[in-house]
Parts: sequence; structure tokens; C-alpha cells
Amino acid sequence: MPTAPHIALDSPAAVDGRHIRAVTFQSVRMEYLRRVLGELSLAAAGSRALVVGSGRGLLARGLARLGFEAVGADPSPAATALALDTDGGLGVTYLTTPAEELDLADSSFDLVYCADTLEITERPDAVLKEAARVLRPGGAFVYDTVNRTPVSRLVYLGAFQTVPSTRIMPRGRYAADRLRRPDELAESLERAGLSAKDVSSFKPRDVRSLVRATRGRRRGTLTDDQLPELVGMVLEPESKPVVTYLGYAVRRA
Repeated sequence: MPTAPHIALDSPAAVDGRHIRAVTFQSVRMEYLRRVLGELSLAAAGSRALVVGSGRGLLARGLARLGFEAVGADPSPAATALALDTDGGLGVTYLTTPAEELDLADSSFDLVYCADTLEITERPDAVLKEAARVLRPGGAFVYDTVNRTPVSRLVYLGAFQTVPSTRIMPRGRYAADRLRRPDELAESLERAGLSAKDVSSFKPRDVRSLVRATRGRRRGTLTDDQLPELVGMVLEPESKPVVTYLGYAVRRA
């Protein structure tokens, strides 16, 4: 009988569901970011961007390649160390700091992207307040998170952290009360001084491909780098989010 894989966050020697999400979400995150930059006429060159919940730094490096002076912030020292090891000379600054209490100056960024945070924090208002604090007036706050629906519970509470054949996350990472609907998040954004502008659904091209990819990664027949092409995340701006969604807001003056 095959041995169950070791599941741990921020470990290259384990099945790391957080990094699996990062690599499979990267293309759709970058696609959405480019759209937001165009809508706000925000040029990357000469601008500063912060990724909150940056993990191993993949998204921060993507922003650096667009021309931003990029900073990646994460509460995990292990993630920060992995990010530094894989920077590849891009010059991204990596910090270990919690999303709820960022050790960064007021109004010091033109763009803040919140990843892998809003669906796990117990204090979403604190996260959003800190993001607004470090943004300049008129700056963009971009995020992706998980809706609270029957389907999202099946995926995130069941398949990803309970079902043996598809489990990729430590148990307890997600809970139903930490998954938030777009209307709830809009209210929190407003309280933080951020004006919501858009919500866009995104999902795998085919749910069956997501299941195959998850099982293959657990069995060790697929690597992290092979997952994005197999899963094929796609934006669906006109669809109601069933599981995951992206959005952005602008800091009010």
C-alpha cells in the first residue's frame, strides 16, 4: 500500500498545498493584475508593489518582472527563506511580518496584493486596515480569496484538507467561518477605507483536471511546475463566484 505523502506548508520536501495554489493561480493572478493596471492607468515602472502572504515569492517576482519595485511579506520565516533562495537576482525584498500588523511605512506602496490570507485570517478587518494604511491614496488593493458556498466547502474543507486521495493542506487551515462572500468582503473593504471596484470569478478549466492534478501531485507522479498547464485556471468576469474569486479596490483619499 503506498505511503501517504508528508503534507506541510513552506517545505520543499513535502506536499505543500500553499505552493500548489501559488503555482496554479499565478497565470490568472497576473492576467487580472494587468487588467487592473490598465483600468487604473497605473504604470509599473517607478511604482512600488507589496504582496501580502507572498509565500515563496512567486507573485512578487511576477510583479518585479512587470517593472515594480516589489516587496513580499509573509508571516512564515521558512517561506521567507525559500523566497530568498529562489529570487534569481530580481532584487525583490522579502520580509517576515504578519498581515495583521505589517512592519511597513504608511502610504508607501502604489499596489498591494493580498494572497493566501483573507481565507485563513481570523481578523479580516485588521488585514484590510493594514493594507489600506500602507497604500497611498488612490493606490490599488488587489486580492483573491475563497467564497463561502456549499461547493467551496466541499473543495476546501473536504477535498483539500480531509479526503485522503486529494488532501494537500494541513487539517484546520480552512474553516467555514473564515471563507467570506463577496458582499461580506465589500463591507470590510469599506470599513478599511477601500472602495470596491470589481469582483471576478476564476476556476479550473475542467474540474476533472484539478482532481487528476491533485492526485498526481500526492502520488509524486507530477511536480509542482507541471500543475498550471494541467489545471488551466481561467477568469470568468461575468460569472458569479462559486469557489474562488479575485477583486480589487482603491484606497480613498
